[in-house]
Amino acid sequence: MLYSEDDKRKQESYRIPLFGSEEESTSIPKYVLKKEPMEPRIAYQLVKDQLMDEGNARQNLATFCQTYMEKEAEILMAETLEKNAIDKSEYPQTAELENRCVNILADLWNAPKDMSYLGTSTVGSSEACMLGGLAMKFRWRNNAEKRGLDIQAKRPNLIISSGYQVCWEKFCVYWDVDMRVVPMDKNHLSLDVDKVFDLVDEYTIGVVGILGITYTGKFDDIQLLDEKVEAYNETNEHQLVIHIDGASGAMFTPFVNPELPWDFRLKNVVSINTSGHKYGLVYPGVGWILWKDKEYLPKELIFEVSYLGGSMPTMAINFSRSASQIIGQYYNFLRYGFEGYREIHEKTKKTALYLAKTVEKSGYFEIINDGANLPIVCYKMKEGLDVEWTLYDLADQLLMKGWQVPAYPLPADLSDTIIQRFVCRADLGYNVAEEFAADFADAIHNLEHARVLYHDKERNDSYGFTH
Repeated sequence: MLYSEDDKRKQESYRIPLFGSEEESTSIPKYVLKKEPMEPRIAYQLVKDQLMDEGNARQNLATFCQTYMEKEAEILMAETLEKNAIDKSEYPQTAELENRCVNILADLWNAPKDMSYLGTSTVGSSEACMLGGLAMKFRWRNNAEKRGLDIQAKRPNLIISSGYQVCWEKFCVYWDVDMRVVPMDKNHLSLDVDKVFDLVDEYTIGVVGILGITYTGKFDDIQLLDEKVEAYNETNEHQLVIHIDGASGAMFTPFVNPELPWDFRLKNVVSINTSGHKYGLVYPGVGWILWKDKEYLPKELIFEVSYLGGSMPTMAINFSRSASQIIGQYYNFLRYGFEGYREIHEKTKKTALYLAKTVEKSGYFEIINDGANLPIVCYKMKEGLDVEWTLYDLADQLLMKGWQVPAYPLPADLSDTIIQRFVCRADLGYNVAEEFAADFADAIHNLEHARVLYHDKERNDSYGFTH
């Protein structure tokens, strides 16, 4: 068969070395679609090279999100990327695995056996928080109308500490809810329960307790909050409920501190959310939300949808998405069991306590959280130190070794306090932690002998990812 030189070149393109290809020798279009296709090996290398300078995800100590899974889990998730989580009629076994995960979490969170708990997977804790907030709002509205309250007189409100994650601010904006914030102060780096009831009125849809504040890793005193809510409910027709934002803590505490009462054992805790992609040990993104009883999830938030020949209930905000993270979560539950999760989390806690001691021994820092509840190490500069460098400079030094460690101010009323935090995850083993500790000491030594410092001592903005 005869062919032109152009056709011959196309047929022999696989013989051209990758970095000898035309695509590697010219600038590719970046903001418009290029006209011609390219070989998959070249496209793969171009994309991979674009990501080359992003850093090593396992050295990212700013994030709670999981950066390691076993190869078997990765293979299983890769093999199921095409499964649509919403299509339960087409993928009934995937739906069954999701149902098993909900039941496992209900057991972990001590859902009462005499109640009808229910729950769902979500894209992450942000979607789960939205659903928890919506359920509280709709239930409040239904009960307020029964009591004869004019629900149009003012907007409903939600009470939360100033250590909230930004998804709660989004919820209040998206669904017209006033966010009444209990400010943190130096004596209360979590929810000041005594101040909660200064903000409560008949338009309060609920109170959010945080099991692991993003900034510091601190826990709200949820047991005390429940006692105060119960006392309020005994003397008021308007009944308060508690939602637990357990994005970080709800998949950690049941294994490490099972005696701590924060979950459905408490009478007024009616819903809990968590992130499977944090201490559930799954890659992003998967979250979960459970309600103690169907009473706390109004029927109007559950939709029966006809989809691809079947009818199914759905309560999530998102619709089509891959089921691979749900399957990854079930793999972890099956693979680790209770004791496996406990061993992993206990090891992670041990690593955090070791690093907290390393930070404290340097003599420069005051420890805010030492990793005893969540494996988060959080600290600030000691007052009165005669040093020229700041936590922002320290973050720069650590970044030179690849470590991403954020520095940022605390929320309103404490914004003059700059803190630094690193998150210990399951893949931060003790030997790697020793390497980080050595790099931490070297960074301080370099700063003490630096001739040029970049950051102003008065800086108080965020540096690095904090949510």
